[in-house]
Amino acid sequence: MAATADWQYVTDGGLETDLIFNHGVDLPEFAAYPLVWTDDGRALLRSYYDGYADIAGAVGAGLRLETPTWRANPDWAALLGHDVRTVSDANRTAVELLQGLAHDWRDRVPDIVVTGMVGPRGDGYVVGDAVDPDEAADYHGPQVRAFAEAGAQAVCALTLSDPGEAVGVVRAARSFGLPVAIGFTVETDGLLPDGTTLRTAIEHVDSVAPPAYFLVNCAHPHHVLAAFDDDGPWLERVRGLRTNASTASHAELDGAEVLDEGDLRVFVPAHRALEARLPALEIVGGCCGTDARHVAALWDVR
Repeated sequence: MAATADWQYVTDGGLETDLIFNHGVDLPEFAAYPLVWTDDGRALLRSYYDGYADIAGAVGAGLRLETPTWRANPDWAALLGHDVRTVSDANRTAVELLQGLAHDWRDRVPDIVVTGMVGPRGDGYVVGDAVDPDEAADYHGPQVRAFAEAGAQAVCALTLSDPGEAVGVVRAARSFGLPVAIGFTVETDGLLPDGTTLRTAIEHVDSVAPPAYFLVNCAHPHHVLAAFDDDGPWLERVRGLRTNASTASHAELDGAEVLDEGDLRVFVPAHRALEARLPALEIVGGCCGTDARHVAALWDVR
C-alpha cells in the first residue's frame, strides 16, 4: 500500500521523452526550453503540465511545476546556436510561463511551487574529470540568476552524477537566496556512474554545502533500490523520487529509437519497495519513459 497520505507534492514525469515519443515533437539535443518561445510550444507545455495538476487536485496534494530548462545552460544551448543572453531569456520566460499556470490553477491546486530546473553541464551518464565546485557555481550561476530574476520559488537540479557539480549548484542557488534540491542519478547497480555510492555523494554534499533536500532520478526503481542498502540518517535527506519506467540502462536508453514505457505491473510494486526505505519521502513524479499515467498510478489515482 502506498504511503501517499504522507506525500506533499506531485511533480511531473519524463517531459522530453513524453513530448518526443508520445507527441512527435522534435527536441534537438533533448532540449525542451525553445518551446517557451512559440504559441504552439507554450500550449503544448500547458497541456503537458495540466495532466499533473489533475493528479494533484485528485489527491489534494501540492504541485511542483518545474521549468522545461534541463538543457538551458551555455554548453547545451551553444549546440543549438543560442548564446548566453538567449538562453537566459528562455530561463526567465519558462518561469513566467509556469507562474501563469500557477495563477490560472490557484483554485484547482492551492499549493503550487514554481521551480527552476537545472541539468548537468555535460552528459550526466558519462564519467569525466571531477568537477570543481567553484567552477560549477560560476557556470550554473547565470541560469540560477535568471530564475531568481523571474521570481522562481526554488531550484532543482536533476540527473547529476558528480558531487562537485552538486556543491556548485547549491552555492549558486544560495548566492541568489533560493532553496535548492539536488537530484543524483544512478546506474543499474545503484551506484553513480563513477562507482561512488549514493550515500557517499549525499553525505559529501551535506558536509560542504547542504541543499534543502535530495532526490534520486532517471533510473528504474529496481536499480535505485540497490542504492538504499546502506541504512543511516542519510536516507532521511532523500525526499523525492523521479524514476524511469524502463529497466534498461542509460546506455540502452540513449540508443533507443522507440519509447520503452515500462510495465506498470512492475513499475509500481518496485516503487513501493523504494517508498518503504525512505521515511521522509514527500515529492513523487517520474523521469524517462513516464507520463501522467505512471505518476497517477504511483499516487493511486485511477
